Amino acid sequence: MRLRAVSVLVVLAALAAIVAGRLLRRLPPPPPAATAPAEPPAEALVSPRPPGRPGGQLVVALRAEPRTLNPLTAADNPSQTVIWRLMADLVHVDRRSQLPVPALARRVTTSDDGRRFRLELRRGVRFSDGHPLDAGDVVFSLRAYLDEEIAAPQRDLLIVGGRPPAVRRLDDYTVEVELAAPYAVGERLFDGFAVLPEHRLAAAYAEGRLASAWDLATAPEEVVGLGPFRLVRYLPGQRLELERNPHYWKVDAAGQRLPYLERLIFLFVPSEDAQVLRFQAGESQLIDGLSGANFAALEAGAAARGLRLLDLGPGLSYSFVVFNLNDVDPAALPAVARKQRWFRQLAFRRAVSLAIDRRALAEVVYHGRATPIATHVSPGNKLWHNAALKPPRRSLERARALLAEAGFAAGEDGRLRDAAGEPVAFSILTSAGNRERAQMAAMIQADLAPLGIAVRVVSLEFGTFLERLFDSFDYEAAILALGGGDVDPNSDVAVLSSSGAHHLWHLGQPAPATPWEAEIDRLMSAQMTARDPAVRRELYHRVQELVAENVPMIFLLSPNVLVGAHREVGNFAPAILHHPTLWNADELYRRAPAPAGGR
Repeated sequence: MRLRAVSVLVVLAALAAIVAGRLLRRLPPPPPAATAPAEPPAEALVSPRPPGRPGGQLVVALRAEPRTLNPLTAADNPSQTVIWRLMADLVHVDRRSQLPVPALARRVTTSDDGRRFRLELRRGVRFSDGHPLDAGDVVFSLRAYLDEEIAAPQRDLLIVGGRPPAVRRLDDYTVEVELAAPYAVGERLFDGFAVLPEHRLAAAYAEGRLASAWDLATAPEEVVGLGPFRLVRYLPGQRLELERNPHYWKVDAAGQRLPYLERLIFLFVPSEDAQVLRFQAGESQLIDGLSGANFAALEAGAAARGLRLLDLGPGLSYSFVVFNLNDVDPAALPAVARKQRWFRQLAFRRAVSLAIDRRALAEVVYHGRATPIATHVSPGNKLWHNAALKPPRRSLERARALLAEAGFAAGEDGRLRDAAGEPVAFSILTSAGNRERAQMAAMIQADLAPLGIAVRVVSLEFGTFLERLFDSFDYEAAILALGGGDVDPNSDVAVLSSSGAHHLWHLGQPAPATPWEAEIDRLMSAQMTARDPAVRRELYHRVQELVAENVPMIFLLSPNVLVGAHREVGNFAPAILHHPTLWNADELYRRAPAPAGGR
């Protein structure tokens, strides 16, 4: 299978090379450098990376087009990938160290009780239209994120102690944020909140249309931010182009204002295979989200093509099987309600987990570039992973013993039956178009067959798949993935909290359905306010133990983060946090002059 994949990609790459010149000529050369202010701001942030070479452009392929350019409403990855090249935050989590570092706020001071944060802004910073930044923009931005009518996805992260924080402007460069209760994440709280231009958006806010501002039809000059680039052009179905922000507030060690690149171009390429072909042909210079198969195919000729491929190890995302434990109407969903008698038995869930060969999943589906996991916290999360918890090794013998203790037995036909004599069979939903998860579902189907459990794999269009999981609850089991956000435990509240929006095994429950879920709620609340990192770690390790013991989800694998770049890309420093290859776009550069229109 691997040789076949390599052969197909080589043939397709040859075809791509024939047409690559024609495709690349469609991209005009970088525009002349924009006129920059004479001097960077007096309090510019100095990059720790080696100085690079100014000029040139990079091309990156996106699997889908962004849905919006509005940081307040963006929830999809393509939108966020583009937006965070246009915007900047007060404090930034360094994607390599996974620790917070100063950004627009040059200093953050925390009160002794952990409730008040004083943020001092850098002086002399300007938005991409040249307008100066001051504390009013920060107050305006935080109030917009807190507005219930706008319903920003990040709003819940600011609600601490059941109440929104008080936000006050102390002077032109100082803002104070006071929380209702101590918050253990400290200054990390201010990562991921874009500082918005009040002078551009105040009218939209006053008129109640801020949530719909900055859609893809907005004139480029109206989209104003503090990021390294600014919008130039959006061509639906083709590409989105950014140019260097001449007012950016970072410099390198030699005092050169960043970013180095004159232009950053996003091409819309709907499949991974097509992205690989364009990357091989030099039509794009960075790639991420590679499957194990495509990574292996690219590796074969990487040196000859001048490609640098990196396996960063397990990321933060995780795949899992979840059984439907929601409250369903037996009259409307009789089959689901009947099978929930099995799903609610811990012995049944543990037996299914023990029957799955996670190592085989990693080897076959991901070509060995995935890591079996025991809980939702992968080994990629070096700060919080509970290494004492080991993923279950396949054991049909132990699985059969658990099922027997729970009253299940194999009939003469080999099929497993419950205590009432009903054959054990259920369906697993997966989303159409996701080859890895479809393959995992098929392998799980085969893994459970020796126990006498019949599994039917059902592939659904992604929208329908989500509707079944989150709205109608018309499913028996499903395989999907979550994660990929911040490493901090608070990023998991939506999944672990009994009232969380992604508490998939029992959505919308009015109160914890079990004592162990109530205990997780208590522990997550306690770690949220604990000031001592060691205490937080102990609390969160216990959360992971409860998840492993009670198997609300059957955790499978954490795929490795697989990325690539052409060797001419300087300061390439990929990370497992989003965005893996563009998080330091302001520091990336081309080592040699780029020919007009492409590589």
